[in-house]
Amino acid sequence: MAGHSKWANIKFRKGAQDAKRGKIFTKLIRAITVAARDGGPDLSSNPQLRLAIDKALQSNMKKDSIKRAVESGVGGQSGDLQFARYDGYAHSGVAVMVDCFTNNKNRTVAEVRHAFSKYGGNLGTDGSVSYLFSQIGFIKLSKGPSEDEVFDIAASAGADDILSHDDGSIEVSTSIDTYVAVKNSIESAGFTIEASDTIWEAATKIELDLETAQKVMKIVSVLEDLDDVQNVYTNADIADDILEQLT
Repeated sequence: MAGHSKWANIKFRKGAQDAKRGKIFTKLIRAITVAARDGGPDLSSNPQLRLAIDKALQSNMKKDSIKRAVESGVGGQSGDLQFARYDGYAHSGVAVMVDCFTNNKNRTVAEVRHAFSKYGGNLGTDGSVSYLFSQIGFIKLSKGPSEDEVFDIAASAGADDILSHDDGSIEVSTSIDTYVAVKNSIESAGFTIEASDTIWEAATKIELDLETAQKVMKIVSVLEDLDDVQNVYTNADIADDILEQLT
């Protein structure tokens, strides 16, 4: 697994999102509701619902709120929300993929286009950058177990890659299909998971200097503030020291 620590980049993004806790909960509830509507309430046969609930629990959403969101979806109370994905470019050709749930695509695309153009980016054509990304599972373990110990457990459950860091932490990458099995196996082995998530990762990354990173993250932040936007993914690779300055 090449490049900078995934966790460093994810942690920065999550830190910024924590300041928008109310909006994050709204987006999580929307994801749960739509997943339950489209695939039913059975977690064993609805992986999208299982992933949505897992993210909600990691964000400390109450189980009662999650239950109500599932019931709303099954009961057809999600309205006419549709999934929409928009592709664009930020500074220095950084690819940006924007996932949304919307009941008015004309409104949403206008808002997304405005966010790009106002801050120096541009909205691309459908599929112009999304082909660069594939969905993976990501798990970070705190200092403790050795790489060999984690490897034996994670690889047996279907993990794709494992990376150790100088601070003793370990990152595990999985396919989207094996993410839950690997995560459960690691937890069953008694290892402490510091963070886990499913993300869309680009096959090729663009490493950014401080100035460009500031401009790119401004576009990302503005996009994430839009009510219809669920998630924003980029192929930006930001070094740890630059992340510290951004923070």
